[in-house]
Amino acid sequence: MPVRLAITGLCLLAAGFLVLRGAYRATADRRWTGSAVRGLAGLLLLAIAGLVGAIIVGLRGYRALTLEVLAATVTTEPVAPQRFRATIVFPDRRLAMYELAGDAFYIDARILKWHPFANLLGLHTDFELDRVAGRYNDVTDERRKPHTTYELARPPLVDLFFLARRRLLGPLVDAEYGSAAFVTAGAPARYEVRVSTTGLLMRPVLAAP
Repeated sequence: MPVRLAITGLCLLAAGFLVLRGAYRATADRRWTGSAVRGLAGLLLLAIAGLVGAIIVGLRGYRALTLEVLAATVTTEPVAPQRFRATIVFPDRRLAMYELAGDAFYIDARILKWHPFANLLGLHTDFELDRVAGRYNDVTDERRKPHTTYELARPPLVDLFFLARRRLLGPLVDAEYGSAAFVTAGAPARYEVRVSTTGLLMRPVLAAP
């Protein structure tokens, strides 16, 4: 969790309560205009603090991205013509195994890029692996043959991508987009799935000599 973002949220929360306290005192002194102005300002500060809190909670479901981050390690093994098994190991040691149809292993991710000024609060580009699938090299096969797709994403407590699409994160978000990569699965191989500031990429893992 970004420490500076948490401190900012706590400061906004404290300021909101202090301003609302001032509004209460103004009401007791029958200063209606001052009370209304302070009340609105206090509620605005609390709303912003709530938004910051939602971002902090949402970030627990995503991994911060600065330059390049290992998202998963994938091992592919053919089991039949245009059929292969993919074993995915995540950085937290979580394991997933799927049998996929096609000539290539396909994986995509959702990426959320914050504006540079949001980086000062400790926010960096975030991502979440979304799904894996089998991909056919030939377009005719892609149209006619069976498809296999599996979801990788876990339901987050706060969906930052949903908030970004609804413009609820305001000027903090620079861009929200998807990125994908695929590699051939015709022979046993191992790859690292990495996410960089330019998107998703896959690098082969060389066998130890």
